[in-house]
Amino acid sequence: MSQDDEETGKPRLVPRLRILFGDRRIVGPGRADLLERIRETGSIAAAGRRMGMSYKRAWSLVEDLNRTFDAPLVEMHRGGARQGGAALTALGAEVLARYRHMQHQSDRAIAADLEALAARLAPEG
Repeated sequence: MSQDDEETGKPRLVPRLRILFGDRRIVGPGRADLLERIRETGSIAAAGRRMGMSYKRAWSLVEDLNRTFDAPLVEMHRGGARQGGAALTALGAEVLARYRHMQHQSDRAIAADLEALAARLAPEG
């Protein structure tokens, strides 16, 4: 999936940072976005909807994230439409902040190389 550069209208290269430990995917752009949406909405279902994701998929990702670390990233409150909800734990907020920091640092570190590669891309079509 490409994003267009605002000035030129041409597609630009977009790096994606994924953190893996062996075969275990720890966190990547989608999981980080899901954590942010949960923080914003207080709901796994609403977070998933904002991302165009089914509730089942969002719930599965949250369960996977919670199993991955030594403490949960998302605290879930069950109980129907008005009593239910979800919130990031302190660890969830830390993991999200650290991931976003690493993402920002890596984007800055490779910016010149991305520009050089983008300049050498063949025209589309």
